[in-house]
Amino acid sequence: QVQLVESGGGLVQAGDSLRLSCAASGRSFSYYAMGWFRQAPGKEREFVAVVRSSGSLLYADSVKGRFTISRDNAKNTVYLQMNSLKPEDTAVYYCAGGPFVSPGNRPQSYPYWGQGTQVTVSS
Repeated sequence: QVQLVESGGGLVQAGDSLRLSCAASGRSFSYYAMGWFRQAPGKEREFVAVVRSSGSLLYADSVKGRFTISRDNAKNTVYLQMNSLKPEDTAVYYCAGGPFVSPGNRPQSYPYWGQGTQVTVSS
């Protein structure tokens, strides 16, 4: 079983930056695709970014150029650097992971999920 624990959320102003972290347990982290999703109140969970086991990346159009996903396999951790934050980025951010995930933008593809971390961006 894999456990994912997110951290780094908070309340910031528009234009600020935040870095989210997701620490994973288990020995197969390097083989997993790791993704970030977010869910705003009253909305469906939406894809943000994924870094596959190969290192290839995919971003949602809404965050392209502002967010950067990365992973450190030695630390079993995936990061989401969020710059130029906007009020519409306000949501609970979830980390997800799993093997054989491609392309990685569908939540149904991931068997493992973290508990979520709140990001609130004020205008």
